[in-house]
Amino acid sequence: MPSINLLPWREERRKNRQQVFNLRLVLSAIVGIFVLLLMWFGLNAAISNQQARNNYLKGQIALLDKQIAEIKDLQETKARLLARMQIIEQLQQSRPTEVHLFDQLVKTLPPGVYLTDVRQKGDQVEIHGVAESSARVSTYMRNIDSSDWMGDPNLQVVQKDPKVDFGARAQQFNVTAKVVDKADESKNSKSGGAQS
Repeated sequence: MPSINLLPWREERRKNRQQVFNLRLVLSAIVGIFVLLLMWFGLNAAISNQQARNNYLKGQIALLDKQIAEIKDLQETKARLLARMQIIEQLQQSRPTEVHLFDQLVKTLPPGVYLTDVRQKGDQVEIHGVAESSARVSTYMRNIDSSDWMGDPNLQVVQKDPKVDFGARAQQFNVTAKVVDKADESKNSKSGGAQS
């Protein structure tokens, strides 16, 4: 009987399988490398895209910071202008008060009383003068109290002044008074009474 050797067929089949395995292994490696390259390119594209976005945001933030600085400068300028406007308004409002105050100083002065010094600090007026008698000083204080632009007179000093040539009863005096607009106060009190 002839002998059949099956070993070469098996060996050839094993070689074929080994070649197919090696081919598949190489193809898998090539596909794996291709997928890795695709992922690498995709990640690089995503990173560069994100960097472009970040750069755009940085530019916009710098632009907004510049605008915020301009707004702060404008607000400071506005505050300075408002302060100037308030000062101008105060000066304009106090202008007629000063005129009325000088007018009232003359109108409230009774005969026999002479002023030597008048000083104003805020809403306080300090008046120095000489009177023929203390009765004239009292009359002057009543006139101040009934004035529309002065009020709350307060006698600081009354003393005899031998240097003045008014006679034996000459008095030197110091009076303080508040600068007020009694006409405005009465209007306010009437409007307040009408509202309630």
